[in-house]
Amino acid sequence: MTFLLSLRTYIRDSGLTQSDWFGNKMTEQHSAALLIIGNEILSGRTQDINTPWIATKLAERGIRLIEVRVVPDIEARIVEAIHDLQPKANYLFTTGGIGPTHDDITTESVAKAVGVPVVLDDEARNILLSYYKSEDQLTEARLKMAYIPQSAVLIANPVSGAPGYRINNIFVMAGVPMIMQAMLDHILPDLVSGVPILSNTVTCDLPESMIAIQLAAIQKAYPDIEIGSYPHFRAGELGLSVVLRSIDKELLNEATEKVIDLIKKSGGRMQALSLKSQS
Repeated sequence: MTFLLSLRTYIRDSGLTQSDWFGNKMTEQHSAALLIIGNEILSGRTQDINTPWIATKLAERGIRLIEVRVVPDIEARIVEAIHDLQPKANYLFTTGGIGPTHDDITTESVAKAVGVPVVLDDEARNILLSYYKSEDQLTEARLKMAYIPQSAVLIANPVSGAPGYRINNIFVMAGVPMIMQAMLDHILPDLVSGVPILSNTVTCDLPESMIAIQLAAIQKAYPDIEIGSYPHFRAGELGLSVVLRSIDKELLNEATEKVIDLIKKSGGRMQALSLKSQS
């Protein structure tokens, strides 16, 4: 079963018309949530670099990442998080916990959350057999990666063979960044996208407190522009990056000009200017 055909089946089973899904529900603002699964993230042993990659790739397709949650390798916590996040967003992505070891329990947890059994997928088994070259190399631990929730659709993994999968609006991916990125590349073309989220960044040498009130006024004047200010300390100098994000190119440029004027009037020195809305 292809990904797109399965997505259409999900739309049908959800009780919505295609107009509801691709139109009203998915026009302009599309949303996603990310569930990161793994004790290694919470312990600090492994640094999460997947979130910024996923957020950036989704924003390019007009899909806003609205929430990120990290949970341990505990089934009840994973199930709870899925139940909480799934209704909040059009797409729920998970990373981590689909490997061959005893603490890789994401598949069992996802299956329990959606109320289906875990089954051996013949296609996934054949993929693993092709990758490991022989039945002898397809050990019990490796075969575990061919078990997926019933009715799930495989997500290709060109890096290490073992596939991810999608069930309903949940996309289950590996936690290893290189593998996750390859899986996401296969997913993105089939997602229903919206207007790309544009961003401009204005960097200056002013302290945040000097323009905080005026920035709040600009934000109030442009409610459809998301404005954030982020202090930094680089090369021994204190500075500030003001990031503006929106799907409206004209409003974004207008608000950006207001920020630039504010910095100049406040005696600030521009350090960098990134105008992605101009590209």
